[in-house]
Amino acid sequence: MALTQPQPEGAAAVLRGNLAVTACMETLQVGYLHAVAAAASCSLSQPFPDNGIDWQVSHGSAAHEVDDEVTIKIQLKATQQIAAGPGGPYFSFTLDNDHLRKLARVRVAVPRILVVMLLPRRVDDWLEARPDALELRHCCYWINLAGHPVTGRQRTNVRVPVAKVFDDRALCDIMARVGAGGSP
Repeated sequence: MALTQPQPEGAAAVLRGNLAVTACMETLQVGYLHAVAAAASCSLSQPFPDNGIDWQVSHGSAAHEVDDEVTIKIQLKATQQIAAGPGGPYFSFTLDNDHLRKLARVRVAVPRILVVMLLPRRVDDWLEARPDALELRHCCYWINLAGHPVTGRQRTNVRVPVAKVFDDRALCDIMARVGAGGSP
């Protein structure tokens, strides 16, 4: 599927490349993760092969109780199917049961979270650059799925709280909880 989309009347056509929209969504969410990690003073590593976990984020601090550096694992997902600022306290996101089982494990050495990015349906609306800002739409939300039951045959809907915006402050708070020996 190419990124070519109908242009609004009167708008100049933008010649975008021919990558699949899903590949571009993945690239954008990785850029978002990099920006959040940089602002939180965290380091990133990407397991190869990924085996169901996309990224590992580490946070070093003398204030951590369990170790001077703690790590979490992140599974990234992105969708254009859910409106930005979804109404209500959460939105539903469907995960393959194999992914959910990996994220729902309770006893793990390294905690795991799911990060879901909501994107506008039109690629033209994904970002805007100005001299004072690079605005990326819309944002990512996170959830700790430890203990979440698998309810579907092959896929399960999970409720992602809209109050859990994934930004640098949220990441620092997650790391502080993990550094104190708690869960994300």
